[in-house]
Amino acid sequence: MTVKQLSIPELADACLELGVPGVGLWREPVRSHGVEATAKLVREAGLTVTTLCRGGFLTATDPAERAAALADNRRAVEEAATLGTEVLVLVSGGLPAGSRDLGAARERIADALAELGPYAEQHGVRLAIEPLHPMFAADRCVVSTLTQALDLAERFPAHQVGVTVDTYHIWWDDQAPAQIARAGAGGRIHTFQLADWTTPLPAGVLNGRGQIGDGAIDMREWRGYVEAAGYTGPIEVELFNDALWARNGREVLAETAERFLTHAA
Repeated sequence: MTVKQLSIPELADACLELGVPGVGLWREPVRSHGVEATAKLVREAGLTVTTLCRGGFLTATDPAERAAALADNRRAVEEAATLGTEVLVLVSGGLPAGSRDLGAARERIADALAELGPYAEQHGVRLAIEPLHPMFAADRCVVSTLTQALDLAERFPAHQVGVTVDTYHIWWDDQAPAQIARAGAGGRIHTFQLADWTTPLPAGVLNGRGQIGDGAIDMREWRGYVEAAGYTGPIEVELFNDALWARNGREVLAETAERFLTHAA
């Protein structure tokens, strides 16, 4: 998503050129290129697919909407397995229209995980609940902290359900370091993502994720927390940023790799 202006083949070429060994993929461009075709392309390029994003949106109360969401998540699991990644990232979903009940929405996520966790396990895929910053709680994700994410995940085996640790969403939370340790002790850190916090946020706030080094987050500090918790997996950079998307994608990828080495390595 950081360089969504690149097609899947262009992305693979750019990663190879820059020595980037893995890529976290999003479902929309994968589907546009074709799931099987994408799997073949990245495999032949020698790239590891680190995660697939995203499943989730599991808070609907309408039975038909809920059934459709579960079916879509099962498809996402199958796509992840086809692509050869073990991790499907979940953005859990916001409040249904007219609802103000955060607790009930979180319980519906748990009910869905009870169905999806075993299905994912059958396909060799782990589900990674991603807490999003509280500004997204109403419309996008009622899971706002690692504490809340782990309280959900720990109802299920760690090889089925864990969490995503994303600096952009948790850097403000003074409980997050302890929750990272908790997640690590339970083997539940399924992926680690970097993005910086810059202000002012853009209208709509969704595309406000800053380039590494441009904002307020100490990337090495957060890397230290996850590594101290025992995480040894890939580190992803995930940026939603209109200014970056308007630039040459290869230049953005090269800049991102350089920033990673400067601020997070």
